[in-house]
Amino acid sequence: MPRQLGELEDAVMTRVWQWNRPVTVREVLEDLQQERSIAYTTVMTVMDNLHQKGWVRREVDGRAYRYTAVSTRAAYAAALMNDAWAKSDNPAAALVAFFGMMSPEQRESLQDAVRMVQRDGPEREVPEREAARERRPEGGGAEAVPGR
Repeated sequence: MPRQLGELEDAVMTRVWQWNRPVTVREVLEDLQQERSIAYTTVMTVMDNLHQKGWVRREVDGRAYRYTAVSTRAAYAAALMNDAWAKSDNPAAALVAFFGMMSPEQRESLQDAVRMVQRDGPEREVPEREAARERRPEGGGAEAVPGR
């Protein structure tokens, strides 16, 4: 995975990822101009650089190109986290520090993600939180949500 995106590269890629369709320099320019003053040639250069770096692919459409993301923002974020973690001299401590920075919602998302990765199929072990829900007496609270 290439290095972290620069500020303008990230602004361009954010639009490409959000729109999730082939985009032109003109479309990105017009959207960026709502936030800042920027020249067409600047956006064109950034998008060409993103193409050269492998972030986007492009197809000729008349006299212009249409650009499409090569991967998702989630894949980009995961690669950045993996790279940072791999460079740590103490990966366990880095993870503990990272988890300590998370909000309760982020920690719950992490727990959900770990459960999804650990699933082996229908015979998988039920996590403790699900088991507690399933042990509730009939009519005594929320029902267990299968697969969650």
